[in-house]
Amino acid sequence: MAGKIPAKFIDDLLARVDIVDVIDARVPLRKAGKDYKACCPFHEEKTPSFTVSQVKQFYHCFGCQKSGSAIGFLMDYEHMSFPEAVQELAQRVGMQIPHEAQTAREAPDHTAPLLDALTQADRFYRRMLREHAQAKEAVEYLKRRGLSGEIAADFGLGYAPDGWDNLLKAVGTSEEARQALATAGLIVKKDGGGYYDRFRNRVMFPIHDHRGRLIGFGGRVLDKGEPKYLNSPETPLFHKGRELYGLYRARDALKREGRALVVEGYMDVVALAQFGIDYAVATLGTATTRDHLERLFRFVPEVVFCFDGDRAGREAAWRALENALPVLHEGRQLSFLFLPEGEDPDTLVRKEGKAGFEARMQTSLSLPDYFFQALAEQVDLSRSDGPARLAELAKPLLSNLRSEALRHLMLDRIGDKSRLAAEGLAKILPLASVASPNRTSQPTGLSGGASPVRRAIQLLLQNPRLAAQAGPDSLEFLSGLERPGANLLYQLLVLLNDRPDMKFGSIIEHFRGSEHEQHLAKLGTSMVPGEPDELDALFRGSLRKLRLEATGQEIERLMNKDRFVGLSMAEKSELKRLLAEKGGV
Repeated sequence: MAGKIPAKFIDDLLARVDIVDVIDARVPLRKAGKDYKACCPFHEEKTPSFTVSQVKQFYHCFGCQKSGSAIGFLMDYEHMSFPEAVQELAQRVGMQIPHEAQTAREAPDHTAPLLDALTQADRFYRRMLREHAQAKEAVEYLKRRGLSGEIAADFGLGYAPDGWDNLLKAVGTSEEARQALATAGLIVKKDGGGYYDRFRNRVMFPIHDHRGRLIGFGGRVLDKGEPKYLNSPETPLFHKGRELYGLYRARDALKREGRALVVEGYMDVVALAQFGIDYAVATLGTATTRDHLERLFRFVPEVVFCFDGDRAGREAAWRALENALPVLHEGRQLSFLFLPEGEDPDTLVRKEGKAGFEARMQTSLSLPDYFFQALAEQVDLSRSDGPARLAELAKPLLSNLRSEALRHLMLDRIGDKSRLAAEGLAKILPLASVASPNRTSQPTGLSGGASPVRRAIQLLLQNPRLAAQAGPDSLEFLSGLERPGANLLYQLLVLLNDRPDMKFGSIIEHFRGSEHEQHLAKLGTSMVPGEPDELDALFRGSLRKLRLEATGQEIERLMNKDRFVGLSMAEKSELKRLLAEKGGV
């Protein structure tokens, strides 16, 4: 079997192909300044909004937002596969496609056997729910929980029979199959040799990733065994800190509603969907992480957390808030819904129906409301030192908040709650950028209102040569910077330092299929105005701002650690160095 097409060949191919010629042969283009225009071939329009850039080797429609390289155009317009599009362009310019042989340095793709093992296990569990003699108990359990046969089939529920080797016998018919089942977490290796089934006497919930691939299972025990809920272990495919149950199924509903409801269990997701609330997802036995939230915010601008009203639910809500603060920025909204004691989404939606449950969602607490409600429970504001104590508790949390607008709102709320004036807050919260409510923003020239990360990415896409200005120290601090987009900027710099002659179309091809592809395409269509020396200075200025921010984050981390547990001599020395560096940047 031929190996994959080398990335270097794709770069060379796109450097030799002219996207204008490729598209003009199919969609007649006319010159419009330095670019070319036409009515978009992907949607009906009377005024041309389809633009092709010869400089960038990239097309973009400002109407339907379709965009890409010459390869992408052939895939969209001619409905070719990626290899077919590459072959078409290679023949056009007389290039022979090489294929990389798999080498010892290049680890083979181990996911295919795992995906096959999971698929076979899924078929087995579904068949067992229909056919196994013990399945009546599982069916009765689902009926008691109020689930219809239709919703159970829609979510692919199954049954793992009681016994040590049911799945093993059915699917593990060779050593290779048994190894794949073990790596996928479906069977467990015995100390003395051999294997046994991980899931036994459980209702099975298949878990898919955001692309729809089956990556693991969750099982609900039917007897008094423990744990009540058991998930697949961490595997090369399944990482519970990144995956959300029901996300793939809910994608269309999330776009329709513009919000996501995060609950605590699979049964909650299934029950809510049965009642028409099909935009719910669940974490998989872990606290809500930053990765969870970043993934959700790619689909929706608003996330509503739904927790039980007991102590465990309150603790889970607070952990979710702590993890959410670093990923919140303008345009992202977070709120918290606490259910009555003894209720969960599954039970409550059956009592109140869709309308009643959604009416409760309208009463959810905004992030600022919940934040101060939770902090106020720890402070006696009637005491003379209560307001200062409230501000001290808020300080380490607000230092993780990246949204300037939200930070100022929170600071205003602290002032309201604690009766502290802005001057007093500035003494207690020096790292929170306390601002006067009447402060006006200063003109920012070329930088406009864009963040330094966004501006740096735009400039790199417009002028890849700028990557040479970012040395190893830039890569070092960007690799640890906790800021939306910082990782993408880091990846771009690594790519362009290695391939400085890449054009924008080739950059987009490099990120094809990744979560960054559409974001990069959008950023690359807007030009940053200015002369070359002005753009150089703007890029260097953006990196300086990010370096200062990274230094500030490390200072804050060390200061927080010093406040609670103390620092080693080496850490104290590092803190002193960073403070001096921040003063000199």
